[in-house]
Amino acid sequence: MDRVIIKRTIDEAKYMLDTQKTIREIAQIFNVSKSTVHKDLHERLIEINYDLYKEIDNILKYHIDVRHIRGGESTKKKYKKINLE
Repeated sequence: MDRVIIKRTIDEAKYMLDTQKTIREIAQIFNVSKSTVHKDLHERLIEINYDLYKEIDNILKYHIDVRHIRGGESTKKKYKKINLE
């Protein structure tokens, strides 16, 4: 695996641990696609650093558990904004 990819994967994982950001948010910050971040954190990280992978996996599972809540909040904000205009 290329050193650049390894470094990016570890940087993404550490950033996620520090900030609890979603894959989408991390993709924007690191200027890569969501697919790339997902592949980095799900497939590559397990080979690079298994302990870090376990911590990231817990965060990603939490994000999956609360995504329906986040989606509802986003929709609520959207319609509130429309009604105020």
